[in-house]
Amino acid sequence: MNPQWQQFLATQQARIDEHGVRDFGEPQAELAAAADNVKCDLSHYGLIAVSGDDAVTFMQGQFSNDVTLVDDAHSQLSSYNNPKGRCLACFRLFRQQQRYLLRLPREVLAPTLQRLRMFVLRSAVVLEDVSDELASMGLSGPAAEAFLARDQLAPTEVDGCLQGDGFSVLRVAGAQHPRFELHGQAEALQQVWQQARDFTTAGRGTWRLLEIEAGLPEVFLASRESFVPQMLNLDRLGGISFTKGCYTGQEIVARMHYLGKLKKRMYLAEVRSPHTPAVGDKLYAAQGDTEQSIGEVVNRQSLGQERHKLLAVIRIDAAEAGDIHLDSPTGPRLSLQTLPYAISEQES
Repeated sequence: MNPQWQQFLATQQARIDEHGVRDFGEPQAELAAAADNVKCDLSHYGLIAVSGDDAVTFMQGQFSNDVTLVDDAHSQLSSYNNPKGRCLACFRLFRQQQRYLLRLPREVLAPTLQRLRMFVLRSAVVLEDVSDELASMGLSGPAAEAFLARDQLAPTEVDGCLQGDGFSVLRVAGAQHPRFELHGQAEALQQVWQQARDFTTAGRGTWRLLEIEAGLPEVFLASRESFVPQMLNLDRLGGISFTKGCYTGQEIVARMHYLGKLKKRMYLAEVRSPHTPAVGDKLYAAQGDTEQSIGEVVNRQSLGQERHKLLAVIRIDAAEAGDIHLDSPTGPRLSLQTLPYAISEQES
């Protein structure tokens, strides 16, 4: 975490651990405020900077989306896959001050950066971890757009991006209200944070809940190489280009799109369980084979009172049957909910 940003958040009663800001002292109230106006620290994300004359060409050969579409006004979701088409990382890519930034969960930054560096070879590309150089925060709620629009810093469309004085503003998908990520200099974001005095301060759990409700996937250490991008609905979220040409894993991803039949998709769900689900926890069909899971947890956030919100990749036929359980065929039953976007051809 940026030292100046950390010091500032400490004055705001932030409770900070090795992953960033856990909360601001009232975790349940902060989760409840997710339905209204909130400002969240995003230090649980890391930032990889990509620069150099060959940066675009290099990324174009590595990532699933068309990097040439990213500029000062447009960000995009994308994935980094192994040769078998399995996701090593899922991230948001944007441009800031002549360099590109990948925003991804901090816990997968190091292995992602290490692997990318293996393929630089003689290219004029520099890859750096700038997580502690910059600060990151999020704004969400019915007043978020109007708040940023006062300084003409509210992108009007999802994936839009605007450049402020010392920071970038990215509009990201929200289930109910507009949401924005801000990445840049700590001093500049400190001013924005203080000006947003009517927004409830919240830690990473609140932002994670908003990401889950928006149906946006993330890949963690426990789920690396578990899914092809389509299983994470990246084809429905604009995270895959099927026209850009070759990249690592492209053959598998394209074959699934043009010739294959996708057997699993990511779904939104809620479950009541005395223990908190973990990323990678297995799901089972009722009366099904205890040795054969039909899905696994992608992301989760506890809501209190043994309630948990989930994103989970589930076998499509099992999801349509609807009787899905956590940990075993007789474990807690999932209640599937509607995503804010279509995932089936019939919905489309």
